[in-house]
Amino acid sequence: MASKTQSPRAMIERLIGFDTTSVKSNLNLIDDAADYLSGLGIKVDLIHNADRTKANLFATIGPDAPGGVALSGHTDVVPVEGQPWTSDPFTVVERDGKLFGRGTSDMKSFIAIALALVPEMKAARLKRPIHLALSYDEEIGCLGAPVMIAEIGKRLPRPGMVVIGEPTEMKVANAHKGSFGYRTTVTGLEAHSSATHKGVSAVIYAAEIIHFINELAAEFRARAKPGTEFDPPYTTLSVGVIEGGTAINIIPRHCCFHWDIRLLPGAVLEEVEARVRGFIDQSILPKMRAVSPEANVVTESIFGVPGLRPEPGSPAEALCLRLTGANGTTVISFGTEGGQFQSAGIPTVICGPGRILEAHKPNEYIALDQIEAAITFQRRLIQWATEN
Repeated sequence: MASKTQSPRAMIERLIGFDTTSVKSNLNLIDDAADYLSGLGIKVDLIHNADRTKANLFATIGPDAPGGVALSGHTDVVPVEGQPWTSDPFTVVERDGKLFGRGTSDMKSFIAIALALVPEMKAARLKRPIHLALSYDEEIGCLGAPVMIAEIGKRLPRPGMVVIGEPTEMKVANAHKGSFGYRTTVTGLEAHSSATHKGVSAVIYAAEIIHFINELAAEFRARAKPGTEFDPPYTTLSVGVIEGGTAINIIPRHCCFHWDIRLLPGAVLEEVEARVRGFIDQSILPKMRAVSPEANVVTESIFGVPGLRPEPGSPAEALCLRLTGANGTTVISFGTEGGQFQSAGIPTVICGPGRILEAHKPNEYIALDQIEAAITFQRRLIQWATEN
């Protein structure tokens, strides 16, 4: 990336052009952004994953001191395979006052605006630092941010607050659900499909467990909390991936499915986990092991992302309400890295351009007026950072 000044629109096009689907490396984008910032005289720290195939980026504009605000966002995007896009997902196309492309809403536009405004930050002679905190692997369990957060207070300065630019239509969100993902592997016993009494079908028993998860989801739906702002106003459970079996005439030995819990604040994760585990132990394993003592069901946690809680007197909330001109806050149902920063003791809110309803879909887009609102927000932040 050239170090010359780029407009927010040009920077959005630049970042969308990098295919940073989570299964791939994000280093093409991160290295390019690091070169751009270094060319502007900004010190950049890269915090890699264990095998150095991905990296977080942390940079500070303004005084080298604790405090200030971190503008935070993830650089990875969800896959496009199998989706009926009408244009190249990694090339920005403008139609009807919208920019289309994978990551336009979730959430490269926020990052791009921050990068584009770095020259303005430098020129403003900030009295409070503005930090950029870009992460990897948010979309597959918020795996990158904790690696970066662990370095805060060591080789990275500690921000006074964090604003995560996930798409909220520039509303200030001070709470979201927790997100917890699991992999359940069912091991049965192969047999010819004509001799079902001789085998243990991993697919059939996985289906029973999935049916129980769906019934549990319905139970939580029936216990919805009236008056809550969350949409939906209850804890949800969902199964997203299932695979198993080898042929139609073989009783399958193996089946694996991935499922998640979106936990309403105040709900107890251990209670939900115990309900599923109890059903498996009491209703599934005895039937399987009556035929094959080696049959088994193993559930592994693959990610756990804490929810974001409202904080009385939060300076992040107060600042973002001031910068947006909003009279109150909202909540969001999707997970973010916000709870991870908050768990590290850093006041955090979510406030960014775009609509989450457009995220993860074919023909993802962000409206041009949302981009302008985010530019205004970040320029007001620059002005705030110049004040005593």
